[in-house]
Amino acid sequence: MKRKNFARRPGCAVEVTLDLIDGKWKGVILYHLQGGSQRFGELRRLMPSITQRMLTKQLRALEDDRLIVRKVYAEVPPRVEYSLSEVGESLRPVIEVLRVWGQNHQERLSCADVADTIKSPHQVA
Repeated sequence: MKRKNFARRPGCAVEVTLDLIDGKWKGVILYHLQGGSQRFGELRRLMPSITQRMLTKQLRALEDDRLIVRKVYAEVPPRVEYSLSEVGESLRPVIEVLRVWGQNHQERLSCADVADTIKSPHQVA
């Protein structure tokens, strides 16, 4: 994914932040890495809906943006761990605010999903 160059043009700070943590999975990955280093398989178990391909893609993007660090251990078989970088650690309050907001609105959003399902025009009367 091509990253926008925000250094060469004035831009909205919110746009910069959202560009770094965009998509369905990056914020979730950053959230799980707040608990400490995780191996690929551990992250997959924490996020059963993500595909292996998508997890790999998102981890690479986060590493390219220097939000996470990938450490490879010289073992057989090789062991790879992912952890938050210093810059990634600085996103901790942002991820926490997102978590709290989601927790506070989870019930309302769940009720909205149920209401949408009931009102669905595709249902047979």
